[in-house]
Amino acid sequence: MVVFKVSRVQTTPFDGQKPGTSGLRKKVKVFKQANYLENFVQSTFNALGAEKVRGATLVVSGDGRYFSKDAVQIITKMAAGNGVRRIWVGQNGLLSTPAVSAVIRERVGADGSKATGAFILTASHNPGGPNEDFGIKYNMENGGPAPEGITDKIYENTKTIKEYLTSDLPDVDIASTGVTSFSGPEGQFDVEVFDSASDYVKLMKSIFDFESIKKLLSSPSFTFCYDALHGVAGAYAKRIFVEELGAKESSLLNCVPKEDFGGGHPDPNLTYAKELVARMGLGKSNSDGEPPEFGAAADGDADRNMILGKRFFVTPSDSVAIIAANAVESIPYFSGGLKGVARSMPTSAALDVVAKNLKLKFFEVPTGWKFFGNLMDAGMCSVCGEESFGTGSDHIREKDGIWAVLAWLSILAYKNKDNLNGGKLVTVEDIVRKHWATYGRHYYTRYDYENVDAGAAKELMAHLVKLQSSLPEVNKIVSGIRSDVSKVVHGDEFEYKDPVDGSVSKHQGIRYLFEDGSRLVFRLSGTGSEGATIRLYIEQYEKDPSKTGRDSQEALAPLVAVALGLSKMQEFTGRSAPTVIT
Repeated sequence: MVVFKVSRVQTTPFDGQKPGTSGLRKKVKVFKQANYLENFVQSTFNALGAEKVRGATLVVSGDGRYFSKDAVQIITKMAAGNGVRRIWVGQNGLLSTPAVSAVIRERVGADGSKATGAFILTASHNPGGPNEDFGIKYNMENGGPAPEGITDKIYENTKTIKEYLTSDLPDVDIASTGVTSFSGPEGQFDVEVFDSASDYVKLMKSIFDFESIKKLLSSPSFTFCYDALHGVAGAYAKRIFVEELGAKESSLLNCVPKEDFGGGHPDPNLTYAKELVARMGLGKSNSDGEPPEFGAAADGDADRNMILGKRFFVTPSDSVAIIAANAVESIPYFSGGLKGVARSMPTSAALDVVAKNLKLKFFEVPTGWKFFGNLMDAGMCSVCGEESFGTGSDHIREKDGIWAVLAWLSILAYKNKDNLNGGKLVTVEDIVRKHWATYGRHYYTRYDYENVDAGAAKELMAHLVKLQSSLPEVNKIVSGIRSDVSKVVHGDEFEYKDPVDGSVSKHQGIRYLFEDGSRLVFRLSGTGSEGATIRLYIEQYEKDPSKTGRDSQEALAPLVAVALGLSKMQEFTGRSAPTVIT
């Protein structure tokens, strides 16, 4: 057994190592600075405290982006130096973010060990490569992201750190499964490399009726396409969709994980998932042949999803509402009923209407999955979602892209159980339109202005807050832009009091609420690695079934004009158009 020594390395703090709701994200070149990653990791160990670190089992893996393999080795050596007992690594350093959550919650080692936390190496849906983004976040023993109390401590520690602990362990082979054992000052230290997919696949099989989905996928009348955008979802797609569910291998697109995501932007939306969008008949030019009945895409770390029907886009806000409305009859895991449902504040109110009709507990929370996690840990929420292509349930404490795809396939399998031998197929579009007819339609769009000057973005937000002090003035501006838009009846900055722990989250987005149920929401997003991203959310509710079939951008055009005029978007940012529209 190789013997290792522990050493203390002197270091100095870096500016701006503040983890957001999604951890710390910066350009690779920033992470590659001497001691940058080490400072953050040691600050995390110090925030957790020796009692949670010494003797612990921790997971270290991620989406496989550039610099991940180096980071696995650095963190492993530091874990040994800090008295951790064992490290679990997904083969080749690959584990999706939902799979990490599942491994923490479900996996038991050969010696009975259970993980109590994880370093997840991902910058989510941001690009990868030597000149692109890297990220790291810590998840707790419930499988969910570290709460603010811990991330605040990490940040404070990064500002004062003077040394970190590491060891002279040799690099561990993470390409082959198996256990490598070492001996150090505090005894044995193990690194176990395990199959990335097995625990997650087992969990999915316990939630869904794989036999009914298999019947759907093997039916000649149903065609399917899944695009991993060269992210970590590729490590699960073949195992689940092809080997377990019998889909053709040709139905998988870009399912080989790559360090640079094949040079693409691993964000599953209509702008970046170009190949899938074209195959589904939604591209600017006509696709070759008949599009598949169902298509889906994942982001870099496989926690986000996009759902498409043939020539039909399902908004994430509609998706979570439709899953909630159909979960009990379609998904065995929910057969006993839903405990409650929740959405992030910027997400459309489609889920609210379902909750009201089905008499379910309903929660509106700030953006950030940890808020859902609190509700789930308290047994108050079963299904939840965000407009930013994140959907999930209480099976883990992260959003889960493949889970959402399997949920949709379950609904389609249930609706078509009598149609697979020649009957007319109930399509994705049919399900969505029937949902609108039952619950009404929430026309919805999001405008993203990426890499805006941070100072200009803050000025724009301050302007919007100031405007709210006089609603008559706001309505004067609104009617001057479009006389056919309803009156603003309320304006505020969203604030949330957690019903579980009583914590209060302020300044969570600026809202303008209209008399007819329409909404404008403005938020600064922390998911980019440079500049600021302004997100503008525009929503209009339509109950009249004869008016639910309009083109979304056309229906929302008056509200869009009001939003851009009210915020003085071009004046503050210099942008005449958003970077991305979803």
